[in-house]
Amino acid sequence: MAKKVVATLKTDSGKGYAKIIRMVKTAKTGAYTFSEEIIASEKVKEHFSNKK
Repeated sequence: MAKKVVATLKTDSGKGYAKIIRMVKTAKTGAYTFSEEIIASEKVKEHFSNKK
């Protein structure tokens, strides 16, 4: 499934998007999980500047 997403992002219509992977610590157990999102390339810096 990951290959399909990466292949879609490399097409001409998908060049305006980026796949963002962020490591998030859970409050209950303290374990780390990975959060994946696909957002517009213009909003990448804004996304990482906002701490969730």
